[in-house]
Amino acid sequence: MPKKIIEKFMPNPDTLRNHKHLRMFGDLLLKPNLWALNRRSAPGAFAVGLFVAWIPMPFQMVLAAALAIFFNVNLPVAVALVWITNPVTMPFMFYMAYLLGAKILGVVPQDFAFEASWQWIESSIETIGPSFLVGCFTLGAVCAVIAYFAIKVLWKYSVLFKWKNRNK
Repeated sequence: MPKKIIEKFMPNPDTLRNHKHLRMFGDLLLKPNLWALNRRSAPGAFAVGLFVAWIPMPFQMVLAAALAIFFNVNLPVAVALVWITNPVTMPFMFYMAYLLGAKILGVVPQDFAFEASWQWIESSIETIGPSFLVGCFTLGAVCAVIAYFAIKVLWKYSVLFKWKNRNK
């Protein structure tokens, strides 16, 4: 596990505790596991971050921080992973979620043209909304489960590899 590489990029816990958007969590940010990168906190942080990345909402980082605190997993990793959903990847990810949701619900995918307007969102919620949301939550859950177990396995083999090299 590239723990040392990840730790280089992790921000200072004191800086994050004093961040204006994270101050609302108060003393909850004092839990040591929120800032530790270990075999218990890393898999959960990946699961939380990837699940929230698939939720189509603004301020995903705040939700990821709240869930990281609730589940007592690494906060910086969970918050950083929501940036997988960014303006470049979002159209592809959400279109894939819509197609999957339509397949799950047994609905024929409709052609649509995105417009950045509230009126378009209101009218689309009834037509493509259910398929889109089912696809987002399905992909979020699947990615979270896969990430959780993949990080657990990678962590285990990383430790075994270190012990093997240490014994040589």
